[in-house]
Amino acid sequence: MRIYESLFIIRPSLSDDETNALIEKMKNVAERAGAQFMKIENLGKRKLAYEVRRERRGTYAYFYFKAPSQTVGELERAYRLEDHIIKFLTVQHEKELPLRQVMEPAVQESVGAESGRV
Repeated sequence: MRIYESLFIIRPSLSDDETNALIEKMKNVAERAGAQFMKIENLGKRKLAYEVRRERRGTYAYFYFKAPSQTVGELERAYRLEDHIIKFLTVQHEKELPLRQVMEPAVQESVGAESGRV
């Protein structure tokens, strides 16, 4: 079994209950195909970098799971069939990440301190 991360964006017009139901539906699709979830997260509504399917905002959902390779094909097929999912991305990891590192923002150092300015 391999380790995957999947991020998908849901239309912001859905209510919170409908959004959670859609995330649960996608989770069930992956579980039926053999996925074992390590982390599932609703990251909330955020502004998109550019307009996608006439939407400027979207609700982000994140899956981190172990699965056989055919699971990804089945999950992405379900993403494509769902009209409320406007964008998705699934990547494979070479090795398992500790859960504390999964989806944490990178720590950025201050540029002003390095250049000598105060």
